[in-house]
Amino acid sequence: MATRGVQQLQKLRIRYCEYGGSSRAVSDYLQQSQTSPSNHLINFATQHPSVQIIIKPRNGHHPYIQGEYLTGQSKQICVKNTTQGRIKEVMSMLVNTSGRKITRLGGLAVRGDCVSVQGVWTPMLNLDSENSFDIKIVEN
Repeated sequence: MATRGVQQLQKLRIRYCEYGGSSRAVSDYLQQSQTSPSNHLINFATQHPSVQIIIKPRNGHHPYIQGEYLTGQSKQICVKNTTQGRIKEVMSMLVNTSGRKITRLGGLAVRGDCVSVQGVWTPMLNLDSENSFDIKIVEN
């Protein structure tokens, strides 16, 4: 995601195990990117030249993809036992987010553009009941 024309994602780290079964999709994705003519990872890198892609094996652990943003925030998504399509989705999702935490806008349930002129209800405002008052205008 670009904020004011600046791409927010700086680094994309892909960590996987070279021998583990949970990393099979990630290692197949990386090997397919090197051998096939479609080169999914190379296409991704050419589409997003400002993103630095770091691939490191981390043996004995589950695979994950981590995005580091300009704000200093990072977002890590586990991709164990997934498909190559899911890996592409995770990478595009990390590119399309700003890295900021989701915050609530306010404590009110409904926000309106116009301020209400009705005011607060009191028993004195109920003019249809038996306790209604007669208003007399006295001129001097």
